[in-house]
Amino acid sequence: MEYANNILETIGNTPLVKLNKLTADLPCLVLAKYETFNPGNSAKDRMALTMIEDAEADGRLKPGGTIIEGTSGNTGMGLALAAIVKGYKCIFVISDKQSKEKTDVLRAHGAEVVVCPTDVEPTDPRSYYSVSKRLGEETPNSWYVNQYDNPSNAKAHYQSTGPEIWKQTEGKITHFVVGVGTGGTISGVGKYLKEQNPDVKVWGIDTYGSVFKKYHETGIFDEKEIYPYVTEGIGEDILPKNVDFSIIDGFTKVTDKDAAVYTQKLALEEGMFLGNSAGAAVKGLLQLKDEFKKDDVVVVLFHDHGSRYVGKMFNNDWMKKMGYLD
Repeated sequence: MEYANNILETIGNTPLVKLNKLTADLPCLVLAKYETFNPGNSAKDRMALTMIEDAEADGRLKPGGTIIEGTSGNTGMGLALAAIVKGYKCIFVISDKQSKEKTDVLRAHGAEVVVCPTDVEPTDPRSYYSVSKRLGEETPNSWYVNQYDNPSNAKAHYQSTGPEIWKQTEGKITHFVVGVGTGGTISGVGKYLKEQNPDVKVWGIDTYGSVFKKYHETGIFDEKEIYPYVTEGIGEDILPKNVDFSIIDGFTKVTDKDAAVYTQKLALEEGMFLGNSAGAAVKGLLQLKDEFKKDDVVVVLFHDHGSRYVGKMFNNDWMKKMGYLD
């Protein structure tokens, strides 16, 4: 009989799916690494499990302990699944810009969820960075994950996602395109691919209100670039240690409106019911058109599932209120 011993054994080995209509004007083959096939419906399942297993191995996470993390929702989901199987409690700190569906899903998996304001400085005691750190210090027998600076984040993608993409494309991949938040995906996958072929180009998708693109191009951390934005899961107002800028060949920025509109387009034109960062990624891909040639094989990674955005990008009343639909 063929079966998994628990839900965690179904993480990884996600398919590559060809994009057709939205990329018809591009000269190259575009393949989506479709991470919603993971059990928690996102790429974050991979790094959540690796971070937990590494913390168990070196004693940071002890039996019966409490896992504490600041999350935009998807890392929390991956951690929650592993916590259920392994017997841990979870406290997740989330910003108030995240969709209600994300908060509801985390609570449905037994997690305690603390909601913090988005529009505050990272060092503000009310920010979700500060609150998660404080809870980690105050809670007995707890482990603060810190996905932004935790090296197990990028390690997970170096060990699994990168090798999968290389094998699935038979080593023919020429470009890897992905949204950048904590940096684990782009850094882990990018490092592996460039070790196999240094000519592979790695492109990051950034959002307006985030510091990544300017910092990569100038080395300047410009606080004037920081302002609240709607797009979820990508961009930062800090520089996570997991973002290895030496691996990234360039960034392109996508507006909140374009990210939202293309999230809808993926569902309507490709049958791909995906999250907000996928809309940003496919629009960024189209903005990079001049980078691609006829025989190129471009892999774009889609992080999460559309079910977490039903009240936002897939709600036309919300889209009209935001000025994203005429």
